[in-house]
Amino acid sequence: MIRLTIAIAGLVLLGIGAPAAHAQDTGMSFFITSTGPGDGANLGGLKGADARCQALAESVGAGGRTWRAYLSSAKENARDRIGNGPWYNARGTLIASDLAALHGDANGINKQTGLTESGATVNGRGDQPNRHDILTGSNPDGRLAAGKTCNDWTHSGDGSTIVGHHDRIGLRDDAPSKSWNSSHGSRGCGQDALRGTGGDGLFYCFAAN
Repeated sequence: MIRLTIAIAGLVLLGIGAPAAHAQDTGMSFFITSTGPGDGANLGGLKGADARCQALAESVGAGGRTWRAYLSSAKENARDRIGNGPWYNARGTLIASDLAALHGDANGINKQTGLTESGATVNGRGDQPNRHDILTGSNPDGRLAAGKTCNDWTHSGDGSTIVGHHDRIGLRDDAPSKSWNSSHGSRGCGQDALRGTGGDGLFYCFAAN
């Protein structure tokens, strides 16, 4: 009996007969919306934006997760809406391991990795049309940029919202131009105004679970 116990222990140490380690789930948990609702920054509030994330995810077979829009409002910060990570794009590329990485230098969002739900790239600076302005209403730390959310994503007229550059390229070689989530304010909240600064009413979606 003693010899049998020792033999089993040896096999476990060698990894034989031991439970298989669970592989990291690298299924899609981040994307940029391929299209916006078409009414500028009027997304139907956070509820409408979340619903759009969910619907786009479902369209490519990823609806089994709880999807949230990366948008700040007067009641909620973007960073507090999206879970704790890690997050991967449609091709299985790591975007960020956790919230600290997402909002720090380890952030992996750029033109090559900031993909839509179907894995397509999004036009950036130099492309026609440029669509690199991504709606966030947030400061670099992922918290609310007060007064810059187009009435909490229900307004498509005058006003302004904070946008980020998914391609990390702007008019200058400075931190805001390279920011994925807090680059500058838009010229307005309507669709034409958003397009005027290089956007199209797109936003980031993250799986919160």
